[in-house]
Amino acid sequence: MAVYLPDTGASDLSRRLDDPQTILVACLCAAWCGTCREYLPKFEELSGRFKDHVFLWLDVEEHTDLLDDQDIEDFPTLLVQNGTQTLFYGPMLPHIGHLERLLDSLQSDSPPPNLPGAPELRRSLT
Repeated sequence: MAVYLPDTGASDLSRRLDDPQTILVACLCAAWCGTCREYLPKFEELSGRFKDHVFLWLDVEEHTDLLDDQDIEDFPTLLVQNGTQTLFYGPMLPHIGHLERLLDSLQSDSPPPNLPGAPELRRSLT
């Protein structure tokens, strides 16, 4: 599976996230959200381009325990983390090209940002 769900593939997901170089790309969504349902196939397709990244689809209402009491109000909200830093956290327009450009920009040689205040999702999944 190209996109992980917290309830499936947990051992493989944990193993992949043990590598601090692996980028976690999490889409925080809700099952009732039509925009999220339309975004999922594009998110899955993008995961095929970034095979070294881990793509996670997280329903915020089913997995509140993974979000450190964060209240997600806008969908989709994206969280991008490496082993030690949060590289992006916030709502993003549901145009997959925006996420694709963000991920491309993070592959540059410039040091990534570290954004405080994001849930420690990566730590919660391992």
